[in-house]
Amino acid sequence: MPRPRRYDDDLRRRLLDVSSEAISHRGTQGLSLRAVAAGAGTTTAAVYALFGSRDHLIEAVTAEGLARFAAHLDAVERTHDPGADLLALGVAYRQSALDDPHFYRVLFGPRSTAKPSQPQEHATFDALRQAVRRLVGGPEPDVTEHTYRLWSVVHGLVDLELGGLLPGTTTQRADRYIATLRAVGPALLRG
Repeated sequence: MPRPRRYDDDLRRRLLDVSSEAISHRGTQGLSLRAVAAGAGTTTAAVYALFGSRDHLIEAVTAEGLARFAAHLDAVERTHDPGADLLALGVAYRQSALDDPHFYRVLFGPRSTAKPSQPQEHATFDALRQAVRRLVGGPEPDVTEHTYRLWSVVHGLVDLELGGLLPGTTTQRADRYIATLRAVGPALLRG
């Protein structure tokens, strides 16, 4: 009896990348294991060996997207300046989306596989809410409302950029993003 074939982490990562791209464009209904395997340069046997099933592959794509996103947010150092920390989280949010646009769309796009029953249950929302709480304090309903406002601005700007709707060079778009957050953020936090 032949030994079971072993598959490495590089192949697993390629399968997740190819799957995230497929899901971001066509949703989970458009995810073909045969096409994913071909796109990663392997066979469907590898997909089943690494993930067990199509549903488990979809779950793994979502988990990978959340892990990559969380790594960007977790890399933001918390300082004595909550305003600077909040801006840094906004920059990390954008960078995560630019680094992994397919995973970003899996998490936040119209075909998202990661929609919790309430937006405030999303880990990225919680990181933002904690930073807002440090900056403005107050009762939880107010903190949550401020957080929704800021999240909407950050998400909207990132979504426009990923959609190719913002003009300029990469540097110009980054500068515009930060300038917008600095101008709009304080106004939103004042209510």
